[in-house]
Amino acid sequence: MAAARPASDGAAGCGEPTILRERGQREVFCGLTGIIWLHRKIQDAFFLVVGSRTCAHLLQSAAGVMIFAEPRFATAIIEERDLAGLADANEGLERIVNALLARRPDIKLLFLVGSCPSEVIKLDLGQAAQRLSRRFLPEVRVLHYSGSGIETTFTQGEDACLAALVPEMSAAGAATHSLLVVGALAEVVEDQFRRLFDTMGVGPVHFLPPRRAAELPPVGAGTRYILAQPFLADTARALSDRGAHRIAAPFPLGAEGTTLWLRAVAEEWGVTPHAFHEATAFGEQRARRAVSHRRERLSGLRVGFFPDSQLEIPLARFLSRELGMVPVEIGTPYLHREHMAQELALLPAGVLISEGQHVDNQLDRFRASRPDLTVCGLGLANPLEAEGLATKWSIELVFSPIQGYEQAGDLAELFVRPLARRARLAV
Repeated sequence: MAAARPASDGAAGCGEPTILRERGQREVFCGLTGIIWLHRKIQDAFFLVVGSRTCAHLLQSAAGVMIFAEPRFATAIIEERDLAGLADANEGLERIVNALLARRPDIKLLFLVGSCPSEVIKLDLGQAAQRLSRRFLPEVRVLHYSGSGIETTFTQGEDACLAALVPEMSAAGAATHSLLVVGALAEVVEDQFRRLFDTMGVGPVHFLPPRRAAELPPVGAGTRYILAQPFLADTARALSDRGAHRIAAPFPLGAEGTTLWLRAVAEEWGVTPHAFHEATAFGEQRARRAVSHRRERLSGLRVGFFPDSQLEIPLARFLSRELGMVPVEIGTPYLHREHMAQELALLPAGVLISEGQHVDNQLDRFRASRPDLTVCGLGLANPLEAEGLATKWSIELVFSPIQGYEQAGDLAELFVRPLARRARLAV
């Protein structure tokens, strides 16, 4: 186990958190899981995973796709002959892409998604994407990214996908002062944020990913971008390399987080305090009322997070400051100090943050501390429930619309439900 040492930045005003860095066995999904929400977001994109039958089963199970549905993702199965080098995997891939695009003329953007098996046999999907793009442009653009879980966690699939889009964004008109909101959001949340920005006079406003492939926004020196999700380090780096400037802010979870996130944008645009208050006061009040209805049930309870999605630190801030919960440990797969600086400053003094994972060591700590609610992945939830610990599936917090004022009460309710269910089942 790595020795604990204090953080060196990002916690001013609340006492510095303790950072425990761990390296060992992890319990996470792979980046292919991100396809489940991304294929719904980009309405004319298709995600073709180049992988094994295990990859296909994972996607089918995670998405709950019924046999009569026609989703915008599929798996090109790598057979034993491909693995053994007895067949040309590139020829098979091109044959599948030709058939797919002939059958689905609505596809305008095709992602070739790498997996553990395709990376093990060193299949060059980058070259395959370039070759296929030359054939099918301008009707279809073909890109690639890795969804492999060899060294990543599941939300990094979205990061890799969005980072692959950045080189395709035009520089034309990028000198204009514009806002880019980065991170896949439910359409209802996106519309809510757009209305708030319009009321404040902030604009033009673009979102990444866009709803349609042809709507990729420009990026350049005039672009100011703000992260709506905390797991987009590679995308942020790619945008900054294109000349865009990041607006630093906490993430828009809960009434407080949403207000601070919006205020950071408003200050960048020179919105007056009065105009900002006029635009946000009603939504913030509604959010605080909705959250307060759940506070009585959760206040004073202890909560712990296993590392999974990189949402753990913003969620812990929301639970502690708006619902009165007490974080006993906040596990996160990766701690990006720059992106998390404003969040770290709002955490309770002295809270333990574990970065990375040694699952056996963390299980021992949770068995000893026995928090009232444990937020963890699906693989750990049932065993912990069997040991008497109430659990919350962390993946549900990625699949659900939780950002913004209107969703603050729903976000709080997600943490009430497992405790209420447990109380109903108690004999």
